[in-house]
Amino acid sequence: MPLNENRQRFDPHAEKPAVPSFAKLPRHLAIIMDGNGRWAAQRRRPRVFGHRRGMERAKDIVRACGDLLLESLTLYAFSLDNWNRPKSEVNTLMRLLVKFLKSELEEMMESNIRFRVLGRREMLPEFVMDAVREDEVTTAANTGLNLNLAVSYGGRAEIVDAVNAVRREMAAGIIEERPITEELIAKRLYTAGQPEVDLLVRTSGELRVSDFLLWQIAYAEIYVTEAYWPDFSREELYRALEAYAGRERRFGRLGKQMREPNG
Repeated sequence: MPLNENRQRFDPHAEKPAVPSFAKLPRHLAIIMDGNGRWAAQRRRPRVFGHRRGMERAKDIVRACGDLLLESLTLYAFSLDNWNRPKSEVNTLMRLLVKFLKSELEEMMESNIRFRVLGRREMLPEFVMDAVREDEVTTAANTGLNLNLAVSYGGRAEIVDAVNAVRREMAAGIIEERPITEELIAKRLYTAGQPEVDLLVRTSGELRVSDFLLWQIAYAEIYVTEAYWPDFSREELYRALEAYAGRERRFGRLGKQMREPNG
């Protein structure tokens, strides 16, 4: 199927698809978008074809999460380790990222979405950072879905950055010298102010978290689908949310405790 057949121009006045109801929804959904290259290989197409289709899929899933009134959505787009990929592929991914940022800004404003990039931003090319800053500044006052795009991101690196931020603030006298606590670290994570992840979804059937939001997924439910990211439709999303709604989250306690009124 040609790529254009899967692309829809944003129309703020168009009727939105029917949204199913769930017994409960995650406040924060995180997705490891995996399988673009393998999806393209199955069709004997270059990897860039899979990345382009994956970008279109991301747009639709963002819309779906906005329709569901989720609080936060974090998409894993490009890891620190991905800088080791061939330069031509990295350049293509950076250009696709800028294309996504520019094409979606109007819709983010119409849909009241606040956009942020999570990661070591200093490693991004300046033309990418220009687009990132424009989207972040323009959407900063929006109060709907928090859309986080993890780019040049590593979970261990995020924790290291947070700890170093605490140390710098102590050394500068901004905060008093004291033992570093979980609260001090949490307030300096890239996702500070947002809820921890309730549901982590991974596409392509891989059973690993790939250094993604290691702090935030401490008690997350995990859902793995065999579908490659370009095939992760709204229906696939709804299946993941239905599975989440059926799970009992105990946070280290007994199920009986969680079901008691003051559990």
